[in-house]
Amino acid sequence: MTEREEVCEGEVNHAGGQYVKEAYHTCIPRFSIRFAHAGDISLILRFIERLAEYEGLSEEVVATEDVLLDSLFVKKQAEVIIGELDGEPVAFALFFHNFSTFLGKANLYLEDLFVDERCRGQGLGRSMFACLARIAVERGCERLDWWCLDWNTSSIEFYERMEARPMSDWTVYRIDGHRLFELSGTL
Repeated sequence: MTEREEVCEGEVNHAGGQYVKEAYHTCIPRFSIRFAHAGDISLILRFIERLAEYEGLSEEVVATEDVLLDSLFVKKQAEVIIGELDGEPVAFALFFHNFSTFLGKANLYLEDLFVDERCRGQGLGRSMFACLARIAVERGCERLDWWCLDWNTSSIEFYERMEARPMSDWTVYRIDGHRLFELSGTL
């Protein structure tokens, strides 16, 4: 049995009734949100590719189904929720826990949120955020953080309508690729 088959074996889509994480029903008719399972791996990668295309970053996507399967469902490094309208997947959010030393608690960090272009303006993105907020509250988190590209004015306006605060007093830094490998060897 391959690693993928082992990961998928214990999970049955929620039509089969064995998938244990609940679905969240929203105030938008025919729109529900559920946790992703290993059988959704192709769908998750398609959402990532569509988000990258929207952001003009398609060439940066190097993730594969196998890498995502290992990261999300074997190592459980992040989680995904999927929004479905009339049973069709139209939105996804990938998130994980981070930690605030000042609060002494874990919080949620939203890595990516994408709503199909055809479905924007219907409140689905806000419902996805409401679901993430509920997950955060249920898990005892006090914050939900994310980054936004500075040119993405429609997203910035959306976040401001939700009364999210920009953290303009922080600067994001990154070490990656060859420099990360190089730095690791200096210990």
